[in-house]
Order: sequence, then C-alpha cells, then structure tokens
Amino acid sequence: MTTPLITERRSPLKFFLLVFVLSIPLWLIGAVTSLQLLPGLSVSSLNVFCPLIAALILVYREHKTTGVTKLLKRSFDYRRIRAKVWYVPTVLLNPGIAVLAYGLMRLGRLPLPAPRFPGVAALVMLLASFIAALDEELGWSGYAIDTMQDRWNALQASILLGLVWATWHIVPLVQAQRSLAWIAWWCLSTVALRVLIVWLYNNTGKSVFATALFHAISNVSTLLFPEYYDPRITGPITAFAAAIVTVVWGPRTLARYRNA
Repeated sequence: MTTPLITERRSPLKFFLLVFVLSIPLWLIGAVTSLQLLPGLSVSSLNVFCPLIAALILVYREHKTTGVTKLLKRSFDYRRIRAKVWYVPTVLLNPGIAVLAYGLMRLGRLPLPAPRFPGVAALVMLLASFIAALDEELGWSGYAIDTMQDRWNALQASILLGLVWATWHIVPLVQAQRSLAWIAWWCLSTVALRVLIVWLYNNTGKSVFATALFHAISNVSTLLFPEYYDPRITGPITAFAAAIVTVVWGPRTLARYRNA
C-alpha cells in the first residue's frame, strides 16, 4: 500500500528536465576540453550520475529523508526477484546479442581482430559499469517508470523512456566523434534495450538491482570489445528481441506470459 503514496506526486517531465539541466555543465566541459574517459567515451559521459541526483532531489522534495532512504535501498533489492529464473535473461541476454552480432559480422566477412577474453579487465569493468548503471537506473527505473506505466501501457512507457534515454546520450556520442548514422542505429538499439529493461523490471518484482545488472552487462559487452560493436547489426537484433518479448508477454504489462 506504500507504493501509490510514493509515486502519486511524481512528474516524469520534471525529472527528465532536471536530468538534462544537470547534464549541461558536463556537456560544456566535454565540448571545451574534448577529453575522453575511454576511446569512444567522452568525459561528458560522467552525466551517468545525473539521473540519480535528479531523483534524489525530487524524492527529497516529495518525501524528505524517508523517500531518499527508500530509493537508495532499492540499489540492492534483489530479494524482489522471487523467480530466480529471471537471472538467466538478466545475465545472459546481452552477451547472447553480442555473440549473435559477432557471428553475423563474421558471416558478412567484415574485418575483425582475433577474439580475446580479458577476464580481470572484464570483472573490473563490470564493477565500474554496475556502479554507473545503478546511478542511472535508480532514476530511470527507480523513479520514473512506475509513474509512466500508470499513465500508459508498459510498451508505450518503455518506448517513451527509451527515446528520452537515447536523446540524453546524443551529446556525449557527438563529442566522441560518432557519425550521425552510427548514432541513429545506436538510438534504435537503446530504445529497444529500454523495452527489455522494463520487461525485466516488471517480471522481477520491479527490482532496480536487476535492471542495473542488465544495464551494466550491456555496457560491458560494448566497452570491452568496441571493435566488435556495430549498432547497424546490434540495433536490429535488440529490436527483434524487444519485439519477441512484446508479442509473448503482451504490450500492456510486458509481464503476462501468453501461455502461462
């Protein structure tokens, strides 16, 4: 009975505007300095902290320290995941998409370096990516998506949130010198990925931990092997996966399995 009390005052629009406003200084720093954290990752990508900051500001205004504490506790709400089978897509879906994309690139005879598997680097990057993903998902999933799903069905809410999420990334991508075509395909992949995240969120008892883990593994799959990542291939694969999920679980909730 507590969830409606927490979400009834929330305005996704105010949250989105605040996220963008908080991101502006980092975008300006990226424009002035042209610094990159990693190849293809502009310094303005540090705006990953902005969704959490925006959510904390709004939650504090709405419910003071009680709301802030409840939001932060959702960082490790893995106990919500009662059906442990949902760890399978949470952990394996993104690597599966990456492997399939790699196979298609090989079939297309695209120039690719020899495969490598840096185990220690992967673990370090996974930890860093999880922290970054958690900062985002406490905002996107922990604050915004429930209110959006109260207003629209799950598919509509996830696509709308995905469009906002993709748009928010455009400035860092431009500063990382990505082409417009690359960014367009990446945005397709990102919107589809948000549909998959909302699907997982709704089927794991609305676990922010699950969405952050899925988000982190997606980032690792991209950052660990940047030479194997091509959104022209990954984008349609991810969109196809999102379409399957929508058909099988239904667009209204993304959580009602048709053959259950």
